[in-house]
Amino acid sequence: MPPAARLVRSVRLSSAAEYAYAAVTPAGARLVFAAGACPLDEDGATVGAGDVRAQAAQVMSNLATSLEEAGAGLGDIVRTTVYVASSDQRDLVAAWEVVRDALAPHDPPSTLLGVAALGYADQLVEVDAVAALTDG
Repeated sequence: MPPAARLVRSVRLSSAAEYAYAAVTPAGARLVFAAGACPLDEDGATVGAGDVRAQAAQVMSNLATSLEEAGAGLGDIVRTTVYVASSDQRDLVAAWEVVRDALAPHDPPSTLLGVAALGYADQLVEVDAVAALTDG
């Protein structure tokens, strides 16, 4: 099945970004809006308290599962937003590296944000995503 989105990289913008700058979906693509994936285990407990990388890994596993249930996969993502409950840029980079590696070689447009707090006890990372599907 062909990809549902064309990822746009501009030679007029910095190549330092580790993601495409835009994604274009074809007419008729169906969009999948994933809720923010959290670092929770099957029992609802926060995984990896205090460990940004462990939480990011759990988040990406949970995101993959929710997308799979919707008929999509990580390679169908056309946009992510990565939230990290930290003002330390090293924590943001650590979370991003896990997310980037989980998506590779796919590199959809992404936004990385440091935030004051997230919803669950001990939660440091959350990722929301939009995926696109085509029937052909």
